[in-house]
Amino acid sequence: MTTTPSEATDAGPTVRQVERADLLEVYRIEQSVFPQPWPFEAFERFLDEPGFMVAEASGDDGSVIAGYVVADLTPNFGRDIGHVKDLAVREQFRGLGLGRLLLRHALASLEARGATATRLEVRATNDPAIALYRDHGFEHRRTVPRYYADGENALVMVRERG
Repeated sequence: MTTTPSEATDAGPTVRQVERADLLEVYRIEQSVFPQPWPFEAFERFLDEPGFMVAEASGDDGSVIAGYVVADLTPNFGRDIGHVKDLAVREQFRGLGLGRLLLRHALASLEARGATATRLEVRATNDPAIALYRDHGFEHRRTVPRYYADGENALVMVRERG
């Protein structure tokens, strides 16, 4: 299925909790965006996480899943930590603010559930994602050498709840 953003996007994209019926499209986005995509089963494991959300946007074929975010909460001795595990937007929907929208919703979900900080890992060469995270208050805390299967380093970024 080839989908491009519709000219008539007056209503704008919406973010909602993922449903089982969305998983194949989420997986297809994952495969198209990341060089080492997660397996389908990983998304099934996160299905009930409140921080697993999709962005729907208008396309040529009607409403389509344009992106998603996976975030969860880890109890940590009274200082619960949020973790943005995965965030992706279909290539044809990039530049429309969907990544920002998804990240804002994930952060709000984590903070509503008690996260005092949120962390994530990002490829050291992914400048657009790093800029997005910095715009949302994330700071580079450390670098993990050879974090990814292809040997690329990861930046660990953290946002303290303000």
